[in-house]
Amino acid sequence: MNLDPVSAETQRRVGTWLALWAGMVLLLVLIGGATRLTESGLSITEWKPVTGVLPPLNRAAWEAEFDRYRQIPEYQQLNAGMSLPQFQVIYLWEFTHRLWARLVGLALAVPLLYFAWRRDVRGPLAWRIGGILVLTGLQGAMGWYMVKSGLTVRTDVSQYRLAAHLALALVVYGLAVWTAAELLGFRHRNPDEAKEGEVAGLRRRTGWFAALVFLTIVSGAFVAGLDAGRAWNTFPLMGGRLVPPGYASLSPWYLNAFENVAAVQFHHRLLGMAVALLAVLLWRRSREVPLPAGARVPFLALAILAVVQMGLGITTLLLHVPVVMGVLHQLGAVLVLTAALLGLSALQTTNGRRASPAVVDRGAARPVSSR
Repeated sequence: MNLDPVSAETQRRVGTWLALWAGMVLLLVLIGGATRLTESGLSITEWKPVTGVLPPLNRAAWEAEFDRYRQIPEYQQLNAGMSLPQFQVIYLWEFTHRLWARLVGLALAVPLLYFAWRRDVRGPLAWRIGGILVLTGLQGAMGWYMVKSGLTVRTDVSQYRLAAHLALALVVYGLAVWTAAELLGFRHRNPDEAKEGEVAGLRRRTGWFAALVFLTIVSGAFVAGLDAGRAWNTFPLMGGRLVPPGYASLSPWYLNAFENVAAVQFHHRLLGMAVALLAVLLWRRSREVPLPAGARVPFLALAILAVVQMGLGITTLLLHVPVVMGVLHQLGAVLVLTAALLGLSALQTTNGRRASPAVVDRGAARPVSSR
């Protein structure tokens, strides 16, 4: 999408804001991961977008919340006998997750209104950021839709809704990172237009790789939703086999990819190893393409992060998914996606058809329009 030309100062301010906001979204994803790992997500059984900004402030209010939690299957079948202090721990995890989500929404909506009022954000850029805001609101609604799946019959949330919730968060995060990179000029000027074909080839590979990383992270949501990470805690074999026992036990066959614990974990392992291998190959390929040194940095970071991430995944598995390792594994996944997006953004050359007037080459002779 081409964005209206704006001054370099405006680009810097808006781009920095979106980069910081993306950091807030990343933290939200990590808090959500910790909430899932501590099995805290069903502790708040009502959705109060406005009045829910305050936690219970006295013992009577805490007892009322605890009474509501006692009515759902998770308490009755898994946590019967839980004490009030134990409930308060899981409640505060979910409360923190919801409160931070509200702050994330405000941190996008309020500055957007300010920049729009000043005409710093207008045209396609305003529509893009407005779209991110709408998706953020939908993300909150999806979160409640996910929680509802665990309040009546199930003792946990639907893995399908959990995956959708995470996927939407990644889309919101990715759009923010991409737009911030575009505004902050995270792209190179191709010194040799004759080599644009090689750059375009690397660009295509990077785009497909980013899609693979996205798929791998979403597959991890199915692992979390089925608690598959706490089964088959060996590597590289599962149950003493390369392909685990019971891999294709469900019918119809396609349900195995989403509901079979063995298959879900096995697929996530394969995808994770593929990401690590392809990240290294992508970095090697980037060294053969005529790029400025700065445009190569994301690919080196990508290779390092992907290999470290695979190590984190194996360690998390062997240790039976402790909360800290699980959160670090999720952080590593999002950082790999971030590096892939920044690498892709760096390949959007400023002297080709993919140039965006939102980021103006400071070395060009033509004037830059201002607010």
